[in-house]
Amino acid sequence: MTSTPAILAASLALALAAGTAHAAPKAPMEKCYGVSQAGKNDCKAGAGTSCAGTSKVAYQGDAWKLVKAGTCTKIKTPKGFGSLTPKA
Repeated sequence: MTSTPAILAASLALALAAGTAHAAPKAPMEKCYGVSQAGKNDCKAGAGTSCAGTSKVAYQGDAWKLVKAGTCTKIKTPKGFGSLTPKA
């Protein structure tokens, strides 16, 4: 006869395995400079700023946004394309 703790442990193990089997893998991301709207950057917006949401102008060259890897330099803005390095 199987004990209640053993049944609970087996049930928990099955539930955890089922949850991880269906989890979608995260796509690789990269920092893309010069593509965020004002106040919508993910982090680092130049000297005197701290982090997310601190960019002062749209498409600020030293502010970045996380984008799907391989797409940054294809993103076109009114100020040119996204960059993998800070823009002047």
